[in-house]
Amino acid sequence: MDNDMQRVSEIAVPVDRAKAAIDLMATYQGWVLELSRIRREAIEEAQASGMTQAEIAKKLGVSRGRVGQLASAGPPPERAFFGTDLVTVSLGGKYEAGKSPEQKPSAVVVREDLDNFEHLRKLLAGMKLEAQYEVIPPSGIVNLNRENHVVICGPRLSPIVAQVLEGDDNLRFEKDRAWHLVDRRAGKEYRSPMDEDGSAGDFGYLGRLPRLDGRGTFLYVAGIHAIGANGVVHYLENNLAELYREVRTRRFSTLISCRYDPDTLEVLESRRSTPLYRHEG
Repeated sequence: MDNDMQRVSEIAVPVDRAKAAIDLMATYQGWVLELSRIRREAIEEAQASGMTQAEIAKKLGVSRGRVGQLASAGPPPERAFFGTDLVTVSLGGKYEAGKSPEQKPSAVVVREDLDNFEHLRKLLAGMKLEAQYEVIPPSGIVNLNRENHVVICGPRLSPIVAQVLEGDDNLRFEKDRAWHLVDRRAGKEYRSPMDEDGSAGDFGYLGRLPRLDGRGTFLYVAGIHAIGANGVVHYLENNLAELYREVRTRRFSTLISCRYDPDTLEVLESRRSTPLYRHEG
């Protein structure tokens, strides 16, 4: 910290020095947010282990009332599920319908995925995280080797994502007469109600998967159909704290079922259909 301060203070050009100070302040503010989250989580864990607020206060050298304040100050512990800084949400893109390659069609995303981003943006904002989205080109090439990353893209749209998914020994997308999901451990298939009887329901995949560089993970969301991903996002909106307590930031995968309004495409209900399969010991 002292070296950072000195480096900034020694910048000769005033405007450059001001900009460097602003950038460093933003970095420090991010650290303060994350440290307050860690503190809040630690206090919650201490209480869950059986310690009273009085005992925690004595250990921390603060008043009992101050412990109560600290237990609710800062972002919630589950913020770490998404990251510590600006979250990038990668959405699968398709070429504009009705245009030939000669017309140079643009890559577009379906309405359901734009809705997913908006729901995630609001969820993240409530945890003091900002979000931005990018469109994965129709080639399916996406950089998975970065922090604070969520990918919403079916394996049929991205060979890179499909390759990573092959590493999940428990859950898998497969295709015969239609795309579906398979729980390999339980020997059970999950087929979309949309394909079976046309009813307003679908299944989605949720997991934390390894980056290609082996230096971290990314969150992955995909449905059999686009609306299935909406079901996963709905599940995260309503169950994030519980999910985080179960898996923290470790690798896992699970399947989510959902029901939705066929007229508005609003998800009405979502729930977990399989266990939380942990990919690490």
